[in-house]
Amino acid sequence: MSFPIVDSHCHLDFEQLSDDLPGVIARANAAGVAMMVTISTRVRRFQRLLDIVEAHENVYCTVGTHPHQAAEETDVTVDELVRLAEHPKVIGIGEAGLDYHYDTSPRDIQAASFRVHIEAARQTGLPLIIHSRAAEEDTALILEAEMGKGAFKPLLHCFSSKPELARRGLVIGAYLSFSGILTFKTAEEIRQAAELAPMNRLLVETDAPYLAPVPYRGKTNEPAYTAFTLAKLAEVKAVSVDDMARATTENFFRLFTKARKTAAFT
Repeated sequence: MSFPIVDSHCHLDFEQLSDDLPGVIARANAAGVAMMVTISTRVRRFQRLLDIVEAHENVYCTVGTHPHQAAEETDVTVDELVRLAEHPKVIGIGEAGLDYHYDTSPRDIQAASFRVHIEAARQTGLPLIIHSRAAEEDTALILEAEMGKGAFKPLLHCFSSKPELARRGLVIGAYLSFSGILTFKTAEEIRQAAELAPMNRLLVETDAPYLAPVPYRGKTNEPAYTAFTLAKLAEVKAVSVDDMARATTENFFRLFTKARKTAAFT
């Protein structure tokens, strides 16, 4: 692979990675991962992300409340998200959405939080990073209804749903991001979803420290492993690894317009 790539979704503030952050970033760079986005899960811990991105030129972040934490942060408002997103290194809203697998927060609270984040994405023009697990129909219905109220930029991250959600997402302009799950033997439906997506709507990610791709499955994931998912995505789409690297990187900068290319991309 000769073209630099981007890990569009990781969690560098989680202790599995933060305890060796210089090493994590160095290994990513050595593996051709020239940029990373560390994703917010709690607005009340947002300063941790700012400390990371302000110290590293090639790391950006988002701001938002994960559906697992939606009940903890019911006081997060659209205005607060919009204000925090003014920081030059905040390039997205979320992750937000619905998780009916764990149901850590009540579903009505998850939905309300999701809509707050959608409105913040609409007002800022920044991409909305969407978490959806075991909640495909409700995710699609909310996205379709909200898109009818005014445009925003959806990104279905760590896509692990059935192809139908991919189809409905693509219709409203969503991008699909694939993680190490794509490499798992049991992930045939996820590979089918990837087949549906045009090349200009694909991104890659790790969701590190979780979901390490084969051959590291079961171990702590880190941004350096993005390349394994990218290689599998290239195989699924029947293109070269270099072509997939170029496409996903170009897609990233088209979607995340606040991100600035470093010297590695020139």
